[in-house]
Amino acid sequence: MTDIAPPTEVPRFPMSRAATCPFDPPPDLTSLREAAPLSRVRLWDGSTPWLVTRYAEQRALLGDERVSADATRPGYPSQAPVRGNRISFILMDDPEHARLRRMVTAPFMIKRVRQLRPRVQGIVDDLIDAMLAGPRPVDLVEAFALPVPSLVICALLGVPYADHDFFQDNSSTIIRRTAAPEERTAAHGRLAEYLDGLVGDKLAQPGDDLLSTLAERVAAGELTRSEAAQMGVLLLIAGHETTANMIALGTLALLENPEQLGRLRDTTDPGLVDSAVEELLRYLNITHSGRRRVALEDIEIAGETIRAGDGLIMANDVANRDPEVFDDPDALDVGRNSRRHVAFGFGVHQCLGQPLARMELQVVYGTLYRRIPGLRLATTMDAIPFKHDGSVYGVYELPVTW
Repeated sequence: MTDIAPPTEVPRFPMSRAATCPFDPPPDLTSLREAAPLSRVRLWDGSTPWLVTRYAEQRALLGDERVSADATRPGYPSQAPVRGNRISFILMDDPEHARLRRMVTAPFMIKRVRQLRPRVQGIVDDLIDAMLAGPRPVDLVEAFALPVPSLVICALLGVPYADHDFFQDNSSTIIRRTAAPEERTAAHGRLAEYLDGLVGDKLAQPGDDLLSTLAERVAAGELTRSEAAQMGVLLLIAGHETTANMIALGTLALLENPEQLGRLRDTTDPGLVDSAVEELLRYLNITHSGRRRVALEDIEIAGETIRAGDGLIMANDVANRDPEVFDDPDALDVGRNSRRHVAFGFGVHQCLGQPLARMELQVVYGTLYRRIPGLRLATTMDAIPFKHDGSVYGVYELPVTW
């Protein structure tokens, strides 16, 4: 086995961001990247997986068939204690991963997503109309950032938006690092039961939505009802949590960079809006707990030997700030070509919903600041409650006015 430093010399992971730099990765994480592409870190359970901090090594390992996403394998670096076998296809390997993923791919294909764009534009415009007609200041998270992707994913899945308080509350418990295992298990159970009921409804009365498609698979014997419900849980959580946090955190980053906000607000070039979306994804990288994997075989990389059974954590937030790939990486530049970022991962497990997320963000960033050109913070930066306790980074509230 590769020599491991004594416990006192192995830093704990995850690491804390600097209070004065809430948009940047933790300073200790940046220092590790500068020192070496791979190093050992210590997790909550005392295990010491490899932390991969540089862009090239992350892409190589995420595309390597000798690296597994299966969370049930020994050595997998779990984020927290796990109760029960409640895993989705994103924590499986091929061929089962590919079989299940194919069943939900069609609605997220680029052509289908383009057809959704007018509907998303209407949702965005309606929510902005409501904000403009309402009192000020307003919490942008509650009034806009959460409703946009929640309304979209509900329509796509066939989930009643009237239930949004229920699924948003349970989703936030599941992704909160500080939640006890019992809390996460209970929240997951409530969502699974809820989605199972909806799948049952679609079996009886199918509609034009993704849950109805999964129900057809259940009726054909290709899926169990439990598998369909678990896939629904995954898509519902992923479909609103990440995009909602990107909307709010991206807006805050732009408000703190007024020159960049001005470029985006005043442009008539959709290409600049598209590049701004990619740059904000790179710059903010809200999935900040790293992508977790385990080695199936010995792997030689960057002068180190990763042994079979060793855990791997790909710290995508610092990889997206790698100066070997991005010039002046700690600066926000909405005109930068950032398409190579790894905010959506890489390889067979890269984010299924990235075309939808991109389109939603393009509509939001291309509309909100143009329609409310005087948008500004209604509080001070030090009063903003950031989600340091979540596996998805963002803000709990964002008071704004105009």
